[in-house]
Amino acid sequence: MKFSYKFSNLLGAIYRSGNLQFTPDGNSIISPVGNRLSIYDLRNHKSRTLSLESRYNYVCIALSPDGSLLIAVNEVGDAQLISLISCSVIHRHKFQNKPQCVVFSPNGAYFAVGMDNIVLVFAAPGEITGEYSPFMLKRRFLGGFDNITWLDWSTDSRFLAVGCRDGTTKIVGMRLMSNFRTYILSGHTDAIIGSFFERNSMHVNTLSRNGQLCIWECSVGPTDIEEVTPEQLEAKKYKTKKKKIVKEEDSEDDVEDKEKENIDNVADTKPNDENEVKDVMASKTHTFFYKKLGRHYLGDEPRKTDYHAVATAAHYNSRTKILVVAFSIGAFYLYELPDVNMIHSLSISDYAISVALFNGTGDWVALASRELGQLLVWEWQSEQYIMKQQGHSSEMTCISYSADGQYIATGGEDSKVKLWNTQSGFCFVTFSEHTSGITGIQFSRNKNFLVSCSLDGTVRAFDINRYRNFRTFSSPERVQFSCVAIDHSSEFIVAGCQDVYDMYLWSVKLGRLLEVISGHEGPVCTVAFSPVAAMTTLVSGSWDKTIKVWNCLENNSEHETIDLFADVTCVAYSPSGEHVAAATLNGHITIFDVKSATQICSIEGRNDLAGGRYEADVITGKKNLEGKYFTSIEYSVDGECIIAGGNSQYICIYHAREAVLLKKFEITQNHSLDGLDEYINRRNLTEFGNLALVEKRDELEGGNVAIGLPGVQKGDMASRNIKPKIKVFSVRFMPTGQSYAVACTEGLCLFSLDKGVVFDPFHLSLEVTPKAIRDSVDNRDFSQALVMSLKLNEPHLIYMVLEKIPHEDIQLICSTLPETFAHSLLLTIARGLQTSTHLEFYLNWCCSLLATHGNKSDLLQHHGLLSLQESLSQKYESLNRICDFNKYTMRVILNAAKERRKQRDTVAENQPKSQVAGSDVNDDDGDDDDMFLIKSKSDDAVAEFDDEEESDSDE
Repeated sequence: MKFSYKFSNLLGAIYRSGNLQFTPDGNSIISPVGNRLSIYDLRNHKSRTLSLESRYNYVCIALSPDGSLLIAVNEVGDAQLISLISCSVIHRHKFQNKPQCVVFSPNGAYFAVGMDNIVLVFAAPGEITGEYSPFMLKRRFLGGFDNITWLDWSTDSRFLAVGCRDGTTKIVGMRLMSNFRTYILSGHTDAIIGSFFERNSMHVNTLSRNGQLCIWECSVGPTDIEEVTPEQLEAKKYKTKKKKIVKEEDSEDDVEDKEKENIDNVADTKPNDENEVKDVMASKTHTFFYKKLGRHYLGDEPRKTDYHAVATAAHYNSRTKILVVAFSIGAFYLYELPDVNMIHSLSISDYAISVALFNGTGDWVALASRELGQLLVWEWQSEQYIMKQQGHSSEMTCISYSADGQYIATGGEDSKVKLWNTQSGFCFVTFSEHTSGITGIQFSRNKNFLVSCSLDGTVRAFDINRYRNFRTFSSPERVQFSCVAIDHSSEFIVAGCQDVYDMYLWSVKLGRLLEVISGHEGPVCTVAFSPVAAMTTLVSGSWDKTIKVWNCLENNSEHETIDLFADVTCVAYSPSGEHVAAATLNGHITIFDVKSATQICSIEGRNDLAGGRYEADVITGKKNLEGKYFTSIEYSVDGECIIAGGNSQYICIYHAREAVLLKKFEITQNHSLDGLDEYINRRNLTEFGNLALVEKRDELEGGNVAIGLPGVQKGDMASRNIKPKIKVFSVRFMPTGQSYAVACTEGLCLFSLDKGVVFDPFHLSLEVTPKAIRDSVDNRDFSQALVMSLKLNEPHLIYMVLEKIPHEDIQLICSTLPETFAHSLLLTIARGLQTSTHLEFYLNWCCSLLATHGNKSDLLQHHGLLSLQESLSQKYESLNRICDFNKYTMRVILNAAKERRKQRDTVAENQPKSQVAGSDVNDDDGDDDDMFLIKSKSDDAVAEFDDEEESDSDE
């Protein structure tokens, strides 16, 4: 088994905090998700998460105009310069404090960073500036008296609009300008949330948190403002020095005072603005000034619904002159400027909208909510969703793969069940019938339905094809279900209880309760059916330190008890059905033989989970290690390995027979989560104790942080700041063995086998070389060439040999292929079906290979057949979408041609015969018959698609 697993994608978490960024083409959107960055392709409906990560959560990002550079800043001020071409970090920079906003200039030469009340302008590395040293500081500006909340560049990248929390907006210039001075726009009574330049103009629109919109008109245009050259600046300085010489000499006291002032000015590190006019009389007569054209109260409309509604986000598209304003009540409004006419409004939720952003053309507006973790893209002209995705609002507790590995079902504490497509990374259906947290979920073998159990006392079965809840199973008395399992035939469902120590068995077809299985003396936390079709064995684990093996369908609830040394947390069957592994509260994994109930081996994994200590822990790290244990385990596809995860940031893979650790993965490096630091930072240790135990409150509030009670997993929800604890809730292997999924505090992380440059030959010998393979192809010895390419196991060589073989020789070569290479050839064909355009050619290979070697037992392994099924399903869906699009497009064209034919006939009937004859001679009108793309042979009527004769796309 290969262990080169690497992070591939993040599901279940769509948006956490920070701002959004559209790509320059407007077809993709970049969203910060914790300490990672996800890119959602809106055209192809796919998502991917970059493999790079930060040590803390991202709070603001900025994308260069050409889309090649991305700046991402986390909550402690660490900035990363990321290349989106290579998807790697080029440079890291540490700011003293956390920046509030980062914006690139429209020409891509600079980027501005707003930190506290200071604006830092850096030169962007690249060909535009000729500067390849990142984070080269060019200018520093002083904002207002409070923190900066917004930055916006003018169209020519010469001016900055700096919005502050004190209600002012400051217009500053990058260089010394003529007919320009630094100007402050005031008049707002609340914090600025948006300041926007008009396109190719100096006019500014400012918006405050209370919904006040001010429209400002500038007295001069961008063409009237010119940069002053250094020579002109020196000449100006020379004139001022000449005037000073004419003045009377100063006294000695004045000289001493001026020297002190010079010393103070040298020591003072405040930014110096060259365009600022300090003379009051000169500022009154200056040609550069702003005039307020109007004030509009945009908050009046949302306050009709909620009096306390405030504006939370805004964005302005200068091309279309449309302003979007989002409010805390979950509604947003579109206004057309400068007349401020409301043209569109929509309420998307009851929670505040955190971010609103237009794409480049202004057709789409992206909206994100931090409380819901929701991200949607709305096309306001056609009033339809381009994308609408939402993760679990609370922690994800359980996951399950479909039989072909194409879908993942997740259940969360928010009582929702979601289905995710592993290829696109999007959630395509959400079931919200449960009324309490989901505790267990599992797919059926035939992929037609899935079942979930909840603390609300119900087990529900959901149809995957029709997206509905078609069965609801309940117990005679009110209980809380903690686990669920389906047998191999998908006919029986069993669920274990948390408060009543029983298990309930139902029939899926009849929907009736068949039996109540009793025997445990503690809460039943895990159940599992045998994966073998010929066996009806059921294994259950409980907090009474036992696992029980039941044969409830045949021997009337007879069972065998296996005693353990600690409470059971999870059990897992091996694929062969002969062994069962049990994880216990003491950090051990014990493997038993099901038939003889004898112990095969034991894995001590507690030390492998070490490496994290919580901030508020009052015990040592060694004592904290005693509370580590595995909460979820599962066998690999071949049954040789066990993957395990628990209340730690590590995932461990063990060898089942040898009981040794094979690989250890760290799922995250996000130190914004609690439990990743091995030691408490000594800066937080004072003479009064750990500062993490002291909560920052006002003087009259008082009180310290309450120490968590033993066994509490969620933390104190009443505290001001909740720091989530890192924990793994569930781990599952993909049925094809190509990846595994981890449900943790970060979300649903997918780890796939590394597809990089890996040399993995099979039965390699000295005569097998790429040159020998090509020579065999040239000599038309295709059987030998195929065998040698499979031995070398280089994908491009295998595909080259396969596509050189004539299609009439496929059956012959499959019959002469050695049996040891049949499975590897099947996997290669399955991968080739996903990307190749030669669909029928590879389908012939599949049919011939399965017809020749498919009837031989255990030759073609199960995960290879699942990979083939997954590839065929993906290809079928893609072709189905293309055919549907073409079918409806042709229908529109034909209907348009039919309407044109009718109009022509109507005009011909109304016109006199002489005009009709004259119109036939006119070459400009042409013949309408050329407009028909498809014509009927019988009566020249336009061919139409008959809906009754169309076959359903699922057949």
